[in-house]
Amino acid sequence: MLIIRNIKLAPTWKCVEQIVEIFRVLYFLFKKRSVGINRKEHTLGTVEPIREIKDIRRIEKYLAKQSARNLLLFTLGINCGLRISDILSLNIEDVKGKNFIQITEKKTGKFKKFPINAKLKPMFVKFTKGKANDEPLFISRQGNRMERTAAYRVINKACKSIGMEGLIGTHTLRKTFGYHHYQKFKDVVILQKIFNHSTPEVTLRYIGIEEDEIFESYENFIL
Repeated sequence: MLIIRNIKLAPTWKCVEQIVEIFRVLYFLFKKRSVGINRKEHTLGTVEPIREIKDIRRIEKYLAKQSARNLLLFTLGINCGLRISDILSLNIEDVKGKNFIQITEKKTGKFKKFPINAKLKPMFVKFTKGKANDEPLFISRQGNRMERTAAYRVINKACKSIGMEGLIGTHTLRKTFGYHHYQKFKDVVILQKIFNHSTPEVTLRYIGIEEDEIFESYENFIL
């Protein structure tokens, strides 16, 4: 809360100057706060997908040596396109013996249902064996539900281990799903629906396709 003290009303122009100064300070504080928010959003927007299949395979090998949990976290993320908050909210009962995953998205409040593919099914069978239905799918070393920060460390360290450049974060998994889904089907409309984006342009920008096209135009433009 901003408290401005010791303001004495002065005659005519002195009073006006004081009022102008108050508004100037308020404007500065508001602008500073807005810039901070925009910087945060910009940083989130620049997180990169994993564009090369060979890099995905290298990361899988790296994570397989760590733990079944970390490998499943990565594999699920790049095969379903869910936000990390929704992935970490899953319980054993949400995937054990199931053909579909059904959730209510935390961010949007919308219902989402999608089939479990052939790669994830055997991983779920093995990973959930002997575990209670109400147990979180991903558990920390302390026995609690895995948190976003821990997931970030797993993903970031794995990507850095193979020499990936650019910003890596939890959104990398979702963007990787989107990037390769588009490369395979070339259907931005269906991908837009999967991500609940407002326009196809937002989707292309989100998964890095727009940036790829810009870079390619530069590479093929020589005067």
